[in-house]
Parts: sequence; C-alpha cells; structure tokens
Amino acid sequence: MAALAKGGRTNFYGFLIRLVARVPFLFIASRLYGASALGRFASALVMVEFAGQLATLGQKRGLAQRLAATAWPETDHLTERQQAAAQAAYVPDPDAATHAVADALLVTTVLAVAMSVLIWLYPGSMYPNGNFGQGERLLVLSVWMMAVGDIALAALAFRFDVATTVRARAVVEPWTLSITAGLAYFVYPQGGLALAYLASVGAATGVALVALVREYGWPRRWRPRPLPLLRLAMQNMPLAGADAVEWGTRKIDVFILRFFIGDAPLGIYYFAQQFASLPQKLKTSFEPVLGPVITRNVRSHNMPAIAAQVCQVGFWITAAQAGIALALAMPGAGLMGLGGPTFVSGTMALYFLLMAEVVAAPAVVSEAALIYVARMRNLWISLGTIVLQGVLTVAFIVGGYLWGANTSESAMAALAMVVALGICSVLKSRLLGRIVGQPISNWRWALVWAAVPAVAVGMIARLLPEWAELLFGLPAIIGVYCLVIWRVGFGPEDRVLFRKAV
Repeated sequence: MAALAKGGRTNFYGFLIRLVARVPFLFIASRLYGASALGRFASALVMVEFAGQLATLGQKRGLAQRLAATAWPETDHLTERQQAAAQAAYVPDPDAATHAVADALLVTTVLAVAMSVLIWLYPGSMYPNGNFGQGERLLVLSVWMMAVGDIALAALAFRFDVATTVRARAVVEPWTLSITAGLAYFVYPQGGLALAYLASVGAATGVALVALVREYGWPRRWRPRPLPLLRLAMQNMPLAGADAVEWGTRKIDVFILRFFIGDAPLGIYYFAQQFASLPQKLKTSFEPVLGPVITRNVRSHNMPAIAAQVCQVGFWITAAQAGIALALAMPGAGLMGLGGPTFVSGTMALYFLLMAEVVAAPAVVSEAALIYVARMRNLWISLGTIVLQGVLTVAFIVGGYLWGANTSESAMAALAMVVALGICSVLKSRLLGRIVGQPISNWRWALVWAAVPAVAVGMIARLLPEWAELLFGLPAIIGVYCLVIWRVGFGPEDRVLFRKAV
C-alpha cells in the first residue's frame, strides 16, 4: 500500500503538470491551425495509436509478470516444504531481467515496423477523406517510438520508478508538443501538428530509454530467441486484446464519427476529448504501480490483499476523477471557448465524456487484477464492451437523425460511451468480487457530500465573466471538493496517499 501511495502521489503531481501543459497545445492547435486541421490530426491518430497499442502486444502489463518470474521461482506445483527449500536456495540470474526487457523490446520493434509499413502503404486508413500532405503521412514513424516508450516505462514501473513516467509523459511530451506545434506553423502549417506529435513522442521515448539503460543496463550475453519470443507473443494475446480494447473504448467514437461528420466537427470533438481525457491520465497513472503489487500477491495467492488494494485505489481514483470532472464540467462552455466561438458547440459532448471517465473507474482498477487471475473472461467482457459501444454509437447517431433530435452526433457518441463503460464496470467488478471472495466497490457516500457544495460553488462561478470563471471558479470548485472529501471521506488508510513517510 505504501508503494501504491507513493506512485499515486507522484503521478498526481504529474497530472497537474500535464494539465498545465495541455492547454497551450490546444490553444495553439485550435487558434492557429483551426478545427479542420485538428480533425484530420485526430483521424490519423486513431490508426497510429491503435497500431502502437497492438505493437506492445499486451507487454505493458504482461512484462510485470515476466519480470516477477525472474526474481522469484515458480513453486506453485510444489508442497509447502519444497517451496520453502526452493525459495531459500534460489539465486536469481542478474541478467535475466535485462534479457526479458530486451526480448520484449525486440518483439515490439518487429510488430511496430510491420504495422508502420502497412499504414504507409495505405494512408487512407489515417485520412479517409484523402486530404493530407507528405508531412502528415510521416506520422506513421511515431508507432515504433510510442510502443517502445510504453515498454520501457512499464519495465521501470516494475521497480517502482514512476518519476520517469511523469517526467516523460507529463513534462517532456506535452511541452515539446506545444512548442513544436507553435514553431512548425510558421514553417510547414499543413503538417505542423503531425511533425509536432512526432517530436514530442520521440523526446518522451528518449527520456524513457535513457532511464531504462541506467536501471537495467545493457543486455549482456543476450541473443534473440525465436521460439521463446513466439511463445511470449502467444501468451500475451489476451493481454494485448484487453489493452487494445480498453484503448479502443476511448477511440472508437472518433473512428466512427469521422465517417459521419466532417473534419471541422471532428476537430471540435477531439478538442473536448483532450480535456475529458485528463481524468483518465490520473486513473491510468496508478496502473504501472498497481500491476507489480498485484502480481506479487497473485503469486502468493493473497486474495484478501488484492481486494483491499483494488478497493482502496479504486476509491482514490473515483474521488479524484469526480472532483476533476466537476471542476471541468461547470465552466465547460468557457473551456471549449478557449478554442474559439465555434468550439463551444462541443460543450454537451464534453459533459458526457467527463461522465464516462468517472463511470469507467471501477472497470479499470478491477481489470488491473483480472488480467492476472481471469485473463480470458476479462477479455470477453472487454470485447463485448467495445462491440456494444460501437453499436450504440451508430444507433444513437442514426436515431438522432430519424427523430430530429437537436443534439450533435458527437454528443450521441459520447453518451454511447457512458452507457457501455458503465455496464463494463458493473460486470468486471462483480467478476473480480467472485474470484477474490469479497465485494469490489469504489463507492462511498462521501462522494455525494463533497459534490454538493462543489456544484454550489460552480453555479456561483458561472455568474462571473468567462475569464474569471476559469481563473477563479475552477480552482474554487476543486478546493471545496477536496476540503470536504478530506474531512468526510478520507480515513487514516486513505490519507496515506498524501504522506511521504509511511
């Protein structure tokens, strides 16, 4: 729990840095490049990031299990006396962990290169409308950078190095993106966003790889092993599917919308999505630390500890996400107005997207354990979720057309996400509860007691001018919410999150 608290605390500060760094990019992209360019950029990122997810082959979480096996012998098939003797005599290979990381990087590199070539040969997968330049086509180069960076950060997280993740993802990547996007506009405006993204992902991956070499060293006496690598790929298929589906639930809306709406409305939706995804970054920031802790408990069959850790972290995440969602939703029109008057039309979509992140929290923390104790059942629920979301997205959009509803297609897509992720959270929480023999729940009534005064402050803030609403109202909502949740909702076991000495 101390490791979870330390990792969560570090990532919370990283979240605040990421929040500050995200606004300049959105302002530059919307004001300089415009909604249409932002829409093309969003359309291309769907394919590029999907390829990056597949290239990792589930190893962002599966690597923790492989590294745990190099540090501790497999003794599940032995008697208690034999286990004790084996563990006492076990001497770990100092190079085993480095070799495991090298194997993972090799598999990821081969897959990333193959997928990059396919996307390069069929650029219409990124730009279905056919409006792109050669600079925008270079976005495929980020597939390898993205996948390798994820593997490196996962390996570092196994040794509880979360600071590198914060440094790479919350400092280097967003600020490189913002600065490069501003400079590239005056040099190559058509492909400036794509080149800025390439520069930001490359810089973040460079930081991750440098830290990886310092922590694990160069692989000595290592050589590629085709058969073990093939077995690794097959073993990680359920994890790869779960990772891809979890990512897909956040992107299938953009993938479908690009066939129903033009580049400019898609750009507005992407603008709203960037604000709404900020709570998701806070949520996923616990995953690299939660994974190694759970794998250790799985190996020792300590199911009560898994239930306690999942519920504890789930409440931390839900409490933080609810407060952030309230703070972003109350001045939602002002936030969208940062992109210009035309972007205000995406306010309703912003509300639904923020709601989706809150209802998805139980599924994410439950999945952190399910991928180790019920891989295939977790994968089937995830597949059902993304299929349901896709069907609901199309149904809601078409239904809006037929009934003449005065609601945008993007808002309908966001509402479909809320419904699908809510059902997924219920199913995964109940499945994990049956396995560990204890109920899994993130809910506490303190969330309501904290939300009521925060909403009241937000209603008062809406009476202020737009600039004052954002400058003073947003921090006031967060402040009131945090004060109440600290006093009413956080017990001694929760406050460990904010104490350095545990």
